[in-house]
Amino acid sequence: MKKILVALLQIAVTVAVLFWVFHDPQKRAQMAVALRMADYRWIIAALGCYFVVELAAGVRWWILLKVQQIHLSILRVAGLFLIGMFYNQFLPGGTGGDIMKSYLLLKETPGKATGALLAVVFDRVVGLVALITLTGALIALRYDWLTQLPQTKLLVGLLVAVLASAVLMLVTSFVVSGFHLAHRLPQRCPGREKLIELSATYHLYARHWRATLVAFGASIVAHLATFATFLCVAYAFRAPVGIIDFFAIMPIERTISSLPISVSGIGWREQIFQIMLHGLCGVPEAVAVLIGSMSFLVMLASSAPGGIVYFLYKPSGQAGHVKLSEMRKEVATLEHEITESE
Repeated sequence: MKKILVALLQIAVTVAVLFWVFHDPQKRAQMAVALRMADYRWIIAALGCYFVVELAAGVRWWILLKVQQIHLSILRVAGLFLIGMFYNQFLPGGTGGDIMKSYLLLKETPGKATGALLAVVFDRVVGLVALITLTGALIALRYDWLTQLPQTKLLVGLLVAVLASAVLMLVTSFVVSGFHLAHRLPQRCPGREKLIELSATYHLYARHWRATLVAFGASIVAHLATFATFLCVAYAFRAPVGIIDFFAIMPIERTISSLPISVSGIGWREQIFQIMLHGLCGVPEAVAVLIGSMSFLVMLASSAPGGIVYFLYKPSGQAGHVKLSEMRKEVATLEHEITESE
């Protein structure tokens, strides 16, 4: 029931923000002009950039699976990855794809369930660390420029707060792991199971630091290619933005739109670009909104093949597909078992 209420709230927020962004008829007329004048060759380039995102992220996950001694065929790994990409875009909350990918991976790796789940967990961790690294470098380069307006300064502050919380969680999990404090945490400690789950991944991946470093490099490539995807869309609408300036804005959009406030960040993405690109780069508000919406459509189009793969996919040892709620329950059960065994 709680998950249904959260989903309904996300949908309500999405509708409200979209109405706020698109309600002005003059702005919609400007969008129509921008769509007619767009250079759609840049959209094709954006699709190419997002293919690089998927390739780099897929390689990262393949490397992390190898560390866990999980050896699947390239087709199986690619299929699972595409399914995860599809459901991360189309399910509220941004983690449905991870549940789907985790469950199917468990079915493919009998006897290695713990390693399979921890590979999915660490895949997220490596991506987060790479984003924090890039964000720190870009914000340091363009901090004064990014914070010159009250609204943009507020968004930068929100970005810093969110990533600072993520850093605190990672550091805490490192301490828990390094000093073997897992079972000393109170049962009611907020995030206890997640902290223990994270700490369980560190020892193995620290021993295989070369593979972990390559996975981190793949994450950097994936994030930069994501930024380039959005930049190509901006160029399609002839937005006068520099590469470094645009890349400095991207961590703000990526971080805030990933929060489980609306469905897949819809609405907030457009609002953030409207504030940042119009306020800092002089991009017309209508064009800034279009950059957000079209970039999301590019990501949807690039992730859509995962839906086809899912319907054609035949999990090993399983007669057919099961409900997401059942997948979530089984994955949660395994997570709890990992927590209790650490």
